[in-house]
Amino acid sequence: MSESIIELEKKLASVLANSRANEAIAQKLFEIETQILSCKSSQELLQQLLALIKDKFNLTGIFLLLAEPTPLSYLLSGNMQTNWHQKNSRNIDFKLLQSFHPQRKPFLTNHIDDIKAILPKNLASQTHSAALTPLILEGELFGSLLFTDSDPTRFTPNLGTLHLEQLAVKVSLCLSNAMIREQLEYMAHYDRLTGVANRRLMEVSINEELIRQRRYKVPFSVLFIDCNKFKQVNDTYGHDCGDKVLTYVATQLQELIRENDKCFRYAGDEFVITLASQTYQEALLACKRLTDFFQNNPMPYQGSFLPITISCGAAASDGKKTMDELLKQADEQLYLHKKAVTA
Repeated sequence: MSESIIELEKKLASVLANSRANEAIAQKLFEIETQILSCKSSQELLQQLLALIKDKFNLTGIFLLLAEPTPLSYLLSGNMQTNWHQKNSRNIDFKLLQSFHPQRKPFLTNHIDDIKAILPKNLASQTHSAALTPLILEGELFGSLLFTDSDPTRFTPNLGTLHLEQLAVKVSLCLSNAMIREQLEYMAHYDRLTGVANRRLMEVSINEELIRQRRYKVPFSVLFIDCNKFKQVNDTYGHDCGDKVLTYVATQLQELIRENDKCFRYAGDEFVITLASQTYQEALLACKRLTDFFQNNPMPYQGSFLPITISCGAAASDGKKTMDELLKQADEQLYLHKKAVTA
C-alpha cells in the first residue's frame, strides 16, 4: 500500500473521529437545550444548566459571571437575587469582562494567571485550564459562562470554539426569557423605587391574614404610616431627594419589623405594615417604636442629615371588619396622631 494511500486513510479516520466527536457533542447540547427550555425561573434554569453541563462534559467546575454594571436593566436586579444566585454567580467589572471577549468569541486558556482575577476561590486549586463563553443579548455582552477543568490540555487557545458559541446563543436566549418573566412578575408585585411589596400584594396578604384570624382566632393588626411634611421635602429639596426619603423610610421599616411582619407601599408616601399575631396594644407599641426611631435617626443626605419623621396609626381585626374597613380605621388613627403632633 502506497504511502499516499496510508496518509489518506489516516486523514479519513481523523475526519470520521472528529465527526463522531462533534455528533456526540451536538447530541449532548441538544439534550441540555431540551431540558432547560422547560425551566420557568432563572434560578431553576441556571441550576439545571450548570449541573447538566458539568455532568455531561465532565467538568471540574462551572460558574456564571455577570457584567457590573449590567448593560441590560432587567437582568438579576439586587432585589431578585437569591442565595443560590449569590453562590453560583458573581459580578465582574464590565470592562474586565470585555477584555476577555473583544471579538465576542470564547476565551480559552491553560495559563491560569490569565483568569486569576475572576476565578472563584473554591475552583482555584482544581483549575488548570478554563473556557470563558460570552453571553450576548440585544447586541450587548452581559455575562460569561466560566468552565474549568483540572486537565491542562482540556481548554487550550488553539481549540475550536464552534460548539461553545452555539451553546452561548442558546443559553443567552433561555436565560433572558426566564429573567424577563421574573422581572415582569416582580414589577407586578413590588414597588420599583423602594423595593417593598406593592398594594396588589398587600391586598392578597391582608385577606389571607383575615381568613387565618377568623379561622384560628389569632390576633391580627395593621399599621398605616405616612411621612410628615413630605410635600415640603419635595418642594424644598426636589423630587430626587423625595425619592431618597421614600427609599430610606421603606428600608428602615423593613429592618425594624419582625421577620413574619410585612411592609407594603400603599401609595405616594404612605406605607402599610401587617402585624401577624399582634394585638391592638402590641400594635400601638410598634407604632411608638417606629416613630421614635425616625425621630432619633435623621436621614444622611449630601454630607449632612435630613430630619425625617413619620405618623403612624394602628387597627386590630375583630374578625368582622373587611380589609378596607381595617385600613380606614388605621388611617383615621394616623390622622389623629398627625394632628396631635402638629398641633
